[in-house]
Amino acid sequence: MRRIYLLLYITLCVLSPVLTFGTEIAEFRGKVVDASNQAPLAGATIYITDLKAVTVTNSQGEFVLKNIPAKGRFFLEVRFIGYKTQAVSIDLANDESLVIKMYPSVIESAEVVITGTPFSSNNKTNSLSVVTVGKTKLSHSGGTNLIDAIARIPGVSQVNTGGAISKPIIRGLGYNRVLTMVDGAREEAQQWGDEHGIEVDQFSAARIEILKGPASLLYGSDALGGVINVIDDLVPAPGVHNGTFTSFYSTNNGLMGTSLMLHGNDAGFVYRGRASYKNAYGFGYKDTTVPNSGFNELNFNGMLGLNKSWGYSHLTFSRFQTNIGLVEEGPNEQGSYLDEDGEVISQSQAKRRRLGLPFQDITHYRTALNSNVILGKGQLKTVFAFQSNLRKEFEESLAEPGLDLSLKSYTYDVKYNFSDLGNWQPAIGIQGMYQDNVNRGEEFLIPDYDSHNIGAFVYLKRSFEKGAVNAGLRYDYKRINGKDLNFEGTQVFTGFNNDFSNLSGSLGFAFEVAKDLVLKGNAGSGFRAPNIAELGANGKHEGTFRYEIGNANLKQETSLQFDLGLEYTAESITFGLNAYANRIFNYIYPGNFNEETIPYEDEEGSSELLPVYRYVQTKADLFGGEAAVDFHPIKSLHFENSFSYTRGLNRATDAPLPFIPAATLNNEIRFEPSIKGLADTYVRVGVTNTFKQARFDSFETQTSGYTLLDAGIGTSISTKRGLFNVWITGQNLLNKVYYNHLSRYKSAGIYNPGRNITFGMSVPFL
Repeated sequence: MRRIYLLLYITLCVLSPVLTFGTEIAEFRGKVVDASNQAPLAGATIYITDLKAVTVTNSQGEFVLKNIPAKGRFFLEVRFIGYKTQAVSIDLANDESLVIKMYPSVIESAEVVITGTPFSSNNKTNSLSVVTVGKTKLSHSGGTNLIDAIARIPGVSQVNTGGAISKPIIRGLGYNRVLTMVDGAREEAQQWGDEHGIEVDQFSAARIEILKGPASLLYGSDALGGVINVIDDLVPAPGVHNGTFTSFYSTNNGLMGTSLMLHGNDAGFVYRGRASYKNAYGFGYKDTTVPNSGFNELNFNGMLGLNKSWGYSHLTFSRFQTNIGLVEEGPNEQGSYLDEDGEVISQSQAKRRRLGLPFQDITHYRTALNSNVILGKGQLKTVFAFQSNLRKEFEESLAEPGLDLSLKSYTYDVKYNFSDLGNWQPAIGIQGMYQDNVNRGEEFLIPDYDSHNIGAFVYLKRSFEKGAVNAGLRYDYKRINGKDLNFEGTQVFTGFNNDFSNLSGSLGFAFEVAKDLVLKGNAGSGFRAPNIAELGANGKHEGTFRYEIGNANLKQETSLQFDLGLEYTAESITFGLNAYANRIFNYIYPGNFNEETIPYEDEEGSSELLPVYRYVQTKADLFGGEAAVDFHPIKSLHFENSFSYTRGLNRATDAPLPFIPAATLNNEIRFEPSIKGLADTYVRVGVTNTFKQARFDSFETQTSGYTLLDAGIGTSISTKRGLFNVWITGQNLLNKVYYNHLSRYKSAGIYNPGRNITFGMSVPFL
């Protein structure tokens, strides 16, 4: 199997240029002007996603895209500060120079999305609910990790374990029900674990696209709840070489983060390199610091590629390495934390940056070959990726890990987008993955296993003058083989061989019912095969405060979800309303039933009673919605508001589903004054109201509501090399003591982080 993947890599590298030898090379010219007075706009960014082609307008507003195919239809996107982003479909065979009229607007969000469709698409014609978060918003959020930075998006929340670990939850679904995409490939990093965050460099995200709802049609198993697509920086225009140094400091846990990035484009040969480092001691609330909750990261990633008339081919590679402290016990009745000898741990001791036992040591290697080749009259898009996730947990010794897992994943994704047949856009694809997991330590939670899965789909989109309809079908097959294990005379795992298969479908529409008012609807089915922990877990997992027991007889999850959305975008107001209803058959969840416990003895002979969590299945319903209204009474003033609500129901018992986030209401006022010599200046104040979560399963507890005050200020200074950005972000400014309902530390009596102020800057060079 591994040889097959290697051959696919080599074949693509060798044949891509050969298959397209003789492709006609052309230039595409155009001009960008102000719609009201026809004045040229200099410095506008022009981008074709499917070709990775980029340029900027000159002083006359003119642009030239060089070294591109002589024919073909593509989406061209134009961005310029202070104007509404334009996305138009262009025919490269048209010799006439294109004039793009830009309309003043305080809304500059990207119109072209790549998540949820086989080809780049105007968001107005995408039936799925996709939200885009740009680099500036990610940087200014003050998040301690990538998921923390997007957790305020309506419909998105997080299961957090301190400041280092956050897992995305979309509309009440997370873990293996939400797929994270990086470098065009699905991330595979033992994401079934409660304290397993995503292994992605926070600084590498130039944009994140969040798909809310089942996406099994295009992504297969594990996209039943949605997709988080992490997209790196655009490569610069030909002949441009530059870089950025970014740094920030957060007061709550002393988090220091720095990143250095350099990229360039030399006549179509493109490259990028990045090195990042983060270090933090334990987070705190009020006058308390949680000992051994710090972390550190050292990450390297890069890209080498070609942007030519036949398309593009980019080879990306990364090494993500982190050490994360794990907290075994909460505070005593007096609110103090004690060491192994029963002595109170002082504030100065808790703020040491050196981690103690237990802690995780995680190294994640990723390489991906991402290509789009103009083949015939269509486009052949391929992603071949290899990942190696090495996860160690040190519990009793700094030298020898207890839990030591090695997971290797080989994935492929091949799509062919046919040339437009009038207004029809057909696409077909095949995807698959092979995995091999090995236990190398002397403690066990999941068995050794290997798995194979493959899926194929057909997709069809019909575009109209004011909208589009789309439909698709997909078939998936997955086989997972759990290995038998007898360790020191004890049967730890019993082997199993399970097969899962499913037929998924989707049908949706998007239609502009009135000027700037778009109605969207989608009916889609989802599919998820049980993960290895659900099938075969048997052991204590550090940091989760529980003993997990899997069930090899679990069936696959399937779902049927209906979405309906209404979006209005004008110059001074935006409005969005989304509602959904999702029924999941054979919904899998862990539960502590009848207060079951088990005695657990560590290597030093100390014993404790741990709650036993067993994986069971039921029929479940999730329904809810999100609403967002942004007022802009004047150009410099923004009043942004959003609300999200999810309700989960266990159909077998009529009881609430576990681990459902509480309803939230976000309000923010943002003032953007025009100051001579400065750009992008802003002052903002925000209030987050999280409501009481009174609907909870029998083994959970009620969580009180709370209100958090945030604020921020920032500006940019123009230099010859670009914009020098500085910002200050304040979170939980009133130092509120609270529990988030999805916090993994709630059961141990550990509160969420208190006041945090982040100082950041980004400096261009070259």
